[in-house]
Amino acid sequence: MLDLSNLRAAVRSEGGVSRRLFLAYGAALAALPTVGARAFGRVARQPKFTADPFTLGIASGDPTDTGVVLWTRLAPKPLDEFGGMTGENVEVRWELADDEGMKTVLKTGTAVATPQLGHSVHVEVEGLKPDRWYFYRFQCGGATSPVGRTRTTPERSSTPEKLKFAFASCQHYEQGLFTAYEHMAKDDLDLVFHLGDYIYEYPNRETAKVVRKHVGPKDGKIKTLEDYRNRHAQYRTDPHLQKTHNRFPWVVTWDDHEFDNNYANDIQEEQPKGKMKADPATFLEQRANAYQAYYEMMPLRKGCVPNGPDLKLYRSIAFGRLAEFQVLDTRQYRTDQPNGDKSSELNEDALNPKNTILGTKQAGWLRSALLKSSSTWNVLAQQVMMGMADLAAGEPKKYSMDQWPGYAHERMKLMQWIADRKVSNPVVLTGDIHSNWVNDLRVDDRKLDTPVVAAEFVGTSITSGGNGVKEPKGLDTLLAENPFIKFHNRQRGYVRCAVTPKEWRSDYVIVEDVLKPSAPADVRASFVVEAGKAGVTKA
Repeated sequence: MLDLSNLRAAVRSEGGVSRRLFLAYGAALAALPTVGARAFGRVARQPKFTADPFTLGIASGDPTDTGVVLWTRLAPKPLDEFGGMTGENVEVRWELADDEGMKTVLKTGTAVATPQLGHSVHVEVEGLKPDRWYFYRFQCGGATSPVGRTRTTPERSSTPEKLKFAFASCQHYEQGLFTAYEHMAKDDLDLVFHLGDYIYEYPNRETAKVVRKHVGPKDGKIKTLEDYRNRHAQYRTDPHLQKTHNRFPWVVTWDDHEFDNNYANDIQEEQPKGKMKADPATFLEQRANAYQAYYEMMPLRKGCVPNGPDLKLYRSIAFGRLAEFQVLDTRQYRTDQPNGDKSSELNEDALNPKNTILGTKQAGWLRSALLKSSSTWNVLAQQVMMGMADLAAGEPKKYSMDQWPGYAHERMKLMQWIADRKVSNPVVLTGDIHSNWVNDLRVDDRKLDTPVVAAEFVGTSITSGGNGVKEPKGLDTLLAENPFIKFHNRQRGYVRCAVTPKEWRSDYVIVEDVLKPSAPADVRASFVVEAGKAGVTKA
């Protein structure tokens, strides 16, 4: 765990947490060596393992037209302290080939797995050909990993005929089986996007009736670096999740449960009772633990190495000139949820111009990225719903303050900016709320006589919430209150998308039962957006 004891004193002397303080105590992580054996002291080149060190599988991610990230983490005993590893640096060999049999090896090299980063490995392979599938594996101490499949994106200046991808979110280990990934792994996809809640931080509920149990503390949420590492490791032991990582490159972003439910920047959801205030320094120390474990377990580039409690996750992913994805972080930089984070009207508190879900720097980056984009489809891959859904029947109206309506001024300003700049075919991808939605987005969704600006596809959870229901109670009322909503469903699954220069199609794939293994899946509904024509239609 990071020693941030000095941060607490600085916080008290300044009366709060400034961005200067926020970054000042993260230098130790930023300085961690992550590549090149020369940066290390002694390195074990032939370690001895008593069990398979690749129990957590392998993965790839963040592809470009010339490269991709390859990932693994050595953990012969994945749920033991330090994954069963000792405190030594270990050399890991990697290979990338033209064929699944690994007979035509095109590139090879070594990386050093350090105890500082949980013996994880993040290899950035460059010099590859665009729009091409490759195969890869790792070797260490006489052990060989499974062979994974990955790909580069099409050349940046090209216009591909088609992109096929899926997006998912919210995979609570205790509340269901990852059957959705069993089906996703069989799909013909180019990419997978994960939009947050890769793990859940809740205690090990031994006495609760759950499908399978969390490891970790029983008396509270996970907090230490070892806690977060073990929780990620437990999730990664799932064979269906491993298989889907193995089959496709992933692009990931987080929501809240990778750290703490409904947190906002340095403000925790559960405030101490009485007059005592939460210590933001302690909370940031915990955040540093969560962010480090997240980096260690994801196929992210070295530019994402956390700087203490700060990790820059927003970035662009292009698929030629067909689609460009702006991957957002709506947790790390947001102001506190208005109205006490309770469903409320769009009152003065919710409409406060000072509220931000993106933060000034990320908001500026997003506008710049959209202005520079020459892609047919411009996609925001993010966490919480943009559709301004009134969740109550009649009056008063109730909107979620944890979602974009809690930051309504910034949300409407962004939609107006997209409309004014005529950003080409904007689409929003969303997770978070364990249910499926399809929304037409306007500058203000309450004004139905104004033009549609963008489409929003909200995907349900992989497991969170259990099986859910096909037709939620009050569905007719919800749709009547919010005519911009074209579809709503609360079962489990994922969304599969097929994108061409002329059309975007989203298939809502439903798994009927996540409480029993090998349940079937089917497409419950499909929706289409025509290029150049804002608005969603049912396929």
